[in-house]
Amino acid sequence: MPDTLVIIFFVALLAAALTYFVPIGSFQTEVIYYMADGVEKTRTVVNPDSFEYQLDSQGQPIKAPVPLFEGGGGVGLLNFAFEGLTSGSKWGSAIGVIMFMLVIGGSFGVVMATGTIDNGILRLIDKTRGNEMLFIPSLFTLFSLGGAVFGMGEEAIAFAIIICPLMLRLGYDGITTVMVTYVATQVGFASSWMNPFGVAIAQGIAGVPVLSGTEVRLPMWVGFTLLGILFTMRYASRIRREPTESFSYHTDAPMRAEQAKTLPDSRFNIGDWLVLLTIAVTIGWVVWGVVVHAWFIPEIASQFFTMGLVVGVVGVVCRLNGMTVNTVARSFKQGAATMIEPAVLVGCASGILLLLGGGKATEPSVLNTVLNTAGQGIGQLPDVLSAWFMYLFQSVFNFFVTSGTGQAALTMPLMAPLADLVGVSRQVAVLAFQLGDGLTNILVPTSASLMATLGVCRVDWGDWLRFIWRFMLALMLCSSAMVIGCHYGGFV
Repeated sequence: MPDTLVIIFFVALLAAALTYFVPIGSFQTEVIYYMADGVEKTRTVVNPDSFEYQLDSQGQPIKAPVPLFEGGGGVGLLNFAFEGLTSGSKWGSAIGVIMFMLVIGGSFGVVMATGTIDNGILRLIDKTRGNEMLFIPSLFTLFSLGGAVFGMGEEAIAFAIIICPLMLRLGYDGITTVMVTYVATQVGFASSWMNPFGVAIAQGIAGVPVLSGTEVRLPMWVGFTLLGILFTMRYASRIRREPTESFSYHTDAPMRAEQAKTLPDSRFNIGDWLVLLTIAVTIGWVVWGVVVHAWFIPEIASQFFTMGLVVGVVGVVCRLNGMTVNTVARSFKQGAATMIEPAVLVGCASGILLLLGGGKATEPSVLNTVLNTAGQGIGQLPDVLSAWFMYLFQSVFNFFVTSGTGQAALTMPLMAPLADLVGVSRQVAVLAFQLGDGLTNILVPTSASLMATLGVCRVDWGDWLRFIWRFMLALMLCSSAMVIGCHYGGFV
């Protein structure tokens, strides 16, 4: 398989080529009112009837072909990487996610320098000998629950850094780590009954009672989570018996060699307990902040930086691995350096959206034209096919807009009234959105969180594609059956 960066570049070429054939257009927005937790709230959404092509002086739709290079801060094919790397804000992709990765990479670099994680893993393996397979269903369930309850996603990057050494010590690989962390969060996110950043927003925009339909979505979450656990355990059992069958055997070889080293008798003193306590308190702090105060990337990054600082102080005071103040500084820099490769991939992937004109509904772009055309096409189909094509469209559209909130704001104002016209309930339209939006985050290289998690686990996207396509096919079949079944079952 080609290197991940090569794949992203060819996708960028395809996006640039589209701009030569597809005219640009835009929508107008409007304010809607909806109820959430008994409180009336407002949200600005797209007016589905307001789409207009950008016209020239002769009244013909305008195309905006991407040039080879664009100066003055514009986006051209040869500067899409830089523009992508510097796009967004501290609240999101790309620059926010990149800085988030550097900070948590540095913080966990300090944690790893203490030696506490290595020693803790050895003790854990010794205490649970014979029951190691219990880690996979336990971790997958917890991360899936995190995705379902509070929209966990970017947070999985930090946990993958901790869990990957454990998985390697147990005889698994980097792919297993990605499955029980990031993939689990996306399975939970997609099948959630209460995710505030996905299903709740989509229901509010669609005019469906927020958090309704739990009686269908909760069993759906259980079913999809069990499917993920079974698939992961089957793969993990195979590679534990024969490590060379791992799809990431060649890329995580350095990490595997490091974990295979015979360590001295594991030290575990008061300093190690303080490090673990700091990590546990930080995790609780993150969960509390996300659930209670809706904290996001800037706040979470600050929480992990604080963790790294406290762990550094503990390491120096307790002389863990002979740490000094300079050791703390070097470890932070080395930890941040490990994130450079995935950070570059995140930025370049974000540049693809910019080549298509960006994700703003009110600014003329190729992406808006694609969105409007797809909506019109779906409206011409029979009702059950319309329901299924809504799911299919949301899956494809997620390649360009991987933010659940952003995709809901762009697509649900179109899909909700379209559902009324073709005889599909709005609840089914929301279901099609959440399954299409969440599950394809497991695959698309434009997902910053996926690329970052693959990066920290040393898994190439090409190898990931060779592994994950079977699981994605199973998820697609189950999702299609769910959407069609709920349509015929009268899910409202």
